[in-house]
Amino acid sequence: MPTPSLVDVLRHIAREEPLTATVRAFRGLTREHVGQLLDEAADQLSGGPRDAGAPASEPAPRTAPESTTSGIEIVTPAAGGALNRVRVYSDGAARGNPGPAGAGAVLTNAEGAVVARLGKFLGHQTNNYAEYMGLIIGLQHAKSLGAREVEVFADSELLIRQLGGKYQVKSPSLKPLFQEAQKLLATFGKVRLAHVPRAQNAEADEMSNRAIDERM
Repeated sequence: MPTPSLVDVLRHIAREEPLTATVRAFRGLTREHVGQLLDEAADQLSGGPRDAGAPASEPAPRTAPESTTSGIEIVTPAAGGALNRVRVYSDGAARGNPGPAGAGAVLTNAEGAVVARLGKFLGHQTNNYAEYMGLIIGLQHAKSLGAREVEVFADSELLIRQLGGKYQVKSPSLKPLFQEAQKLLATFGKVRLAHVPRAQNAEADEMSNRAIDERM
């Protein structure tokens, strides 16, 4: 395989890397904007934008996740094979409540290394709907990884208390999502549910907002 050029590397990063730390460092920039900046830098180095039909070393597009619920999957390097225990950090956002909404989840292994970042644009929904969807796409992916134990971390006290049996689910729109989340949780041999402060759930929050900004 030939050594890639700097232009090829920049284009790969622009299209394939999550760039989470970069977006966090430069407030006001979305993942899409950073990707555009990298593409522009590659254009300047190469003398102009690449022809759409020209063969190049641009990587093949990733296949979509098997889960039909998740709109995007960004997987970072981690130990191969099935994972025994997975931590699911989930969140949801709705601008206007109801309004444009997105679901987000970040999965880590037992050591805390990120194995997946997920996001899905939900259209016009409530914040609670988005919170449940964030959990569902996270649990679906944890199941696809072969996890036998799952730890769920969310900053929605309502979601955690409803799943823990402390609060009833009265909303007709949430009941199907609650039931789906229960079914998914029942597929794991061991489950832990934890309510955490928003500051400890920042990466999942970022994915839910990216889902809205980028229409994932």
